[in-house]
Amino acid sequence: MKKNFNKLNNSIIKCIKCKRLVNFRTKISIQKRKQFINETYWGKPITGYGDTNGKILLVGLAPAAHGGNRTGRVFTGDKSSDFLYKCLHKVKIANQPNSDYLDDGLKLKNAFITTALKCVPPEDKPLKKELDQCFKYFNQEINFLKNLKVIVALGKIAFDACKYFYKSNYNFNENIKFEHNKVFKLPNNILLIGCYHPSPRNVNTGRINEKKMVQLFNSVLKLI
Repeated sequence: MKKNFNKLNNSIIKCIKCKRLVNFRTKISIQKRKQFINETYWGKPITGYGDTNGKILLVGLAPAAHGGNRTGRVFTGDKSSDFLYKCLHKVKIANQPNSDYLDDGLKLKNAFITTALKCVPPEDKPLKKELDQCFKYFNQEINFLKNLKVIVALGKIAFDACKYFYKSNYNFNENIKFEHNKVFKLPNNILLIGCYHPSPRNVNTGRINEKKMVQLFNSVLKLI
């Protein structure tokens, strides 16, 4: 299992197939954000992370410009990750309530986290051809997660990317629509659950809060 993921991750990190994404991720890593001006940005594609024997797959759309694209790990080093891991820690999926940087001691139990698109896109809007290109990696991750039971899509755009992935790669034609904490059936007996994105905007407006997020993760744990 680990050998498969190591080989896949090496391929992901070296990928330069989408010129627009390569240029954008490199530009950000050079220009940086003022508060991180003295840091060396990762500036490459992001791989998945977590328990490769897990039954839960958490999926975001793409790395954050100054989160994953900076730190080199998905949902790490930004406000969204602060909220997400606080909630994952409360339900004992994560061993700590923070995800700050590579090698910070974070471990996931029974869960793996990744993004549908491995590079940060301009304005957080990937092109269809970029998603199509990147789905070969996403497909391998899903195939390598032999115990996978539930996919949690973090945000409507990630949910739509998962739906598009299954329509493109499997015999799946259901017209499902994003709804927080609603369960949908996918091919191969996998379940898909939509979850409001743990972004500062959603948290600050009350669309999502710790209670709602913890409830969702507890419902996921019951499903597996």
